[in-house]
Amino acid sequence: MRALHGHSAAELARMIRTREVSPVEVVRAHLDRIEEINPSLNAFIELRSNAAMQEAQQAERAVLRGERVGPLHGVPISIKSSIAVSGLKHECGSRTRAGLVAKEDAVLAQRLKAAGAIILGNTNVPEMLMAYETDNPLYGRTNHPLDVTRTPGGSSGGEAAAIAAGLCAAGIGSDGGGSIRVPAHFCGICGLKPTPGRIPATGHWPESLGPFALLGVVGPMARTVEDVELIFRVVAGFDAGDTSSAPVPIREVSGVDLSSLAIGVIEEEESAPVTPETRSAVRKAAELLRVAGHRVERFSTDILREAREHWWTLFVRLAAEMLVPAFAGREAETSTILTYADRPPTKDDLLQAWFRRDELRLRLMKEMATFPVLLCPVCSVPAFRHGESEWTISGKRVNYMDAMSYTQWFNLLGNPAVVVPVGNSPEGLPIAVQIVTQPFAEELGLKIARTLEDALGKV
Repeated sequence: MRALHGHSAAELARMIRTREVSPVEVVRAHLDRIEEINPSLNAFIELRSNAAMQEAQQAERAVLRGERVGPLHGVPISIKSSIAVSGLKHECGSRTRAGLVAKEDAVLAQRLKAAGAIILGNTNVPEMLMAYETDNPLYGRTNHPLDVTRTPGGSSGGEAAAIAAGLCAAGIGSDGGGSIRVPAHFCGICGLKPTPGRIPATGHWPESLGPFALLGVVGPMARTVEDVELIFRVVAGFDAGDTSSAPVPIREVSGVDLSSLAIGVIEEEESAPVTPETRSAVRKAAELLRVAGHRVERFSTDILREAREHWWTLFVRLAAEMLVPAFAGREAETSTILTYADRPPTKDDLLQAWFRRDELRLRLMKEMATFPVLLCPVCSVPAFRHGESEWTISGKRVNYMDAMSYTQWFNLLGNPAVVVPVGNSPEGLPIAVQIVTQPFAEELGLKIARTLEDALGKV
């Protein structure tokens, strides 16, 4: 029999509802797994073990009484530590917030608990979330589950490592420049970057305000697309505390014939060469979707390089300017994206980025009227070694930030994207692809992702 920590969230929920296993057994198995594995990974920063066990006992009694239970009843999950969970540290890996404890749950944490999920604890992040490698002065470095000399990515690196290693069934990350998708790609799990406002970011820190409300989102991460969709359905919905929130209902696409839908493929962008295995993963995914009945064609657009420039202004340069006071006197020890910021943005820089962002988005939406789904890499490389910042690919130097541009584009443009693991590097490291749809079409992206995942299971 497979160990409990090896089951998906959906499987565990079904097993609990049918009394095949008890929530107490499930939570205990995951806490034991954390005790065994977390010391080498450093994925969790804080646990609520006693509270989780008490909640598991309550969940078990509810099942035995035959009560109606939620879709995640008794399922153990984790949450990125930038998202508030009452009673847990909410420091964002920064000395400037050391000791800060959340007084109330973020909206999505409330919704998860209402669905029956049991939050085991929260996970490690880079300081201020500003890096693609998870390390900070409060809790140190998080390691990759397959190779401790490598990073699980960032900023949701602790979350991805915990899920991939079976320390929890699923969880929640956040993403302002690839921070859900890059760690999912590195660790071989699935993740969803939703449209801003589709899932409330209320309770996330830094707050999603101003230009950051255009870029930053929170979203589910799990080992299967089914689990990502399950959590999406639980946490999505309007909340007045999120300035981008929109009352968009969940749409059903399960019975819709999508065989005529065109999928546009971007194998590689000239400014960010990808490894041969990454290109092969995209081609493999494209062929599997073609065999599944979709029309799959090459897609090209001239807006992506400019989109990256405006993301840089609104996310990196603006964030650097806003966070400079917090790092006063500590500049030498910062190993974050902030070190890449060239200069503070001027008023004209910000206005240009904001207006051009909308113009580029409109152009992409017109192009996506023909190709409602795009398929592309997540990153130029698989999980890199701690401290690496540059690679040679096809004879070209690719730096740390350029390698991540495949995710940054869609933060600026507001598209949702689902990550699905497809292949492996020669070292056995996971390689994923990214399925991108028009804004507020998460259900379509998840449907295509399920088709791909099912096809991969038959290969």
